[in-house]
Amino acid sequence: MKQKFHYATISEAIEQLKIQGFTLDFNLHKNRFKVGEHEYTADEFEIVDLYRYEGASDPADEATVYALANKSGVKGILVAGYGASADEESTETLKHLHYKYHQGQQ
Repeated sequence: MKQKFHYATISEAIEQLKIQGFTLDFNLHKNRFKVGEHEYTADEFEIVDLYRYEGASDPADEATVYALANKSGVKGILVAGYGASADEESTETLKHLHYKYHQGQQ
């Protein structure tokens, strides 16, 4: 699925995605998405859409907003740094999700 919208800021993207039903706020830890006490295996999710933001003056401000969903209808948002602010473990999990996302666009 190609990006349908471009949002000027991360907060605007999050606000609009929540309106679209992406209400959970995911944290990524060891190939698992965590929301409060609940954990989900990252492999069961697909990227529905993503928005990348680059800091104007600081590479540490680079981030990607992911709209994620699984087949059970669980939908949420993950905001992850990339570049200098990304951690190696998260990067590998997200690479796998990006691969699936790009395969689905073909």
